Amino acid sequence: MVSPARRRAKVLGTVAAEHQDLVQLSETLHANPELGWQEHRAAAWTAEYLERRGFEVEREYLGFPTAIRAVLGKGTRRIGLMAEYDALPGLGHACGHNIITAIACGAALALAEFTAEHDLTVEVYGTPAEEGGGGKIELLKKGAFLGLDLAMMAHPSPVDSAEARPYAVAHSHVEYRGKSAHAAAYPDQGVNANDAFIIAQVALGLLRQQLPAGTRIHGIQTRGGEAPNAIPEKTEGRWYVRAESLAQLEKLEERVQRCFEAGALASGSELSITPESEPYSEFRTDLRALELYVLNAESLGRDFNAPPEQATMNRASTDMGNVSQVVPAIHPYIGLGCFPAANHQPEFAAHCIGEAANRAIYDGAAALALTALDYLAE
Repeated sequence: MVSPARRRAKVLGTVAAEHQDLVQLSETLHANPELGWQEHRAAAWTAEYLERRGFEVEREYLGFPTAIRAVLGKGTRRIGLMAEYDALPGLGHACGHNIITAIACGAALALAEFTAEHDLTVEVYGTPAEEGGGGKIELLKKGAFLGLDLAMMAHPSPVDSAEARPYAVAHSHVEYRGKSAHAAAYPDQGVNANDAFIIAQVALGLLRQQLPAGTRIHGIQTRGGEAPNAIPEKTEGRWYVRAESLAQLEKLEERVQRCFEAGALASGSELSITPESEPYSEFRTDLRALELYVLNAESLGRDFNAPPEQATMNRASTDMGNVSQVVPAIHPYIGLGCFPAANHQPEFAAHCIGEAANRAIYDGAAALALTALDYLAE
């Protein structure tokens, strides 16, 4: 059995040797952003990277064109590393999923050195459509991740934050249908679907005063009409509802739906609300694994003492929460030292390549690998 010091040196050596290639993978993904369920190049590049290093890769995993599963080792103990590679509409990699993929690959390569010694199987999952599509939930429904001893990933953030405490979230597409008419000559012949959205948003704004602490309602109207001199016949939007748990979310969604129904009732429009994915769950953290991650990250120079107002990315919803409900899991956030530039801003996308991003790839890969080995040793 390799001593802890030798084990650490071996992990750091592997990550250091691969670092430039990991950075290149990250920068390639960053320069070629793809939206959820469309990450064909990202999935292919990630698969090729791991295949060249001895992993057996299953492409189009479980029937999803942009999902992959890469496996090395034949042990009975299984560590799963999650790679995300979808980008944001109009913002590119402003959440840093390119870094997540590089970290997952780096950690997997470091763990590959220990498969025989630890009776270990290392698995990397390329999971599509985290940004609202619930890719991991769809994979779970087909049997992915089941039986893992530990599932891990590290997500970029302005600062380091250890414990994921994401909201449960529901994503919905909202549509009103009215009747078009000439806005000047025959306005009385129209049914204004845009009025319905305005009424609903006013109702939602008033509802917020009565909401429990720790809930969120937000969204955008993606279609408001076609011409200023035509009564809008069809309007659409995307709306998110967040709560501390799936149980609380279910109750909150009922109240939100009544606000949208009010818009339909007052305007005479027809309403349809369609889920864009299954709800994302709250997170169940494996506390011992998280303790080990903090110790290993701190040994690499990471600092978890940022002011609380800078560390709130750990409240962001993630479909990794659903994975954490069925297998032990951690989802720490690794800082780029860029606050007030924060996730889902163009400024943050700019920080997801460069010196701080490269260090995050090294530290994240090493910390996750060391954490897995410590976890298995216990």
